[in-house]
Amino acid sequence: MTLLDLNKGEKAIISDIETEKLPLKLIEMGCLPGNEIELIQLAPFNDPMYLSVNGCRLSIRRDTAQYISICK
Repeated sequence: MTLLDLNKGEKAIISDIETEKLPLKLIEMGCLPGNEIELIQLAPFNDPMYLSVNGCRLSIRRDTAQYISICK
């Protein structure tokens, strides 16, 4: 499963990330294996995704979200 499989309001744990394809800024903000992530809202046309990771709110595009694996 990836971040794209989350529905609005759902929480999951990050199980793996593709570090070579994920921007360093997201890793620095807490997108690391073992951290909890929540999908807060989707913008119109479902892109970008508004997320909460370790108390940080961030927005990422769906093409980036596919590189973050999760487990519910």
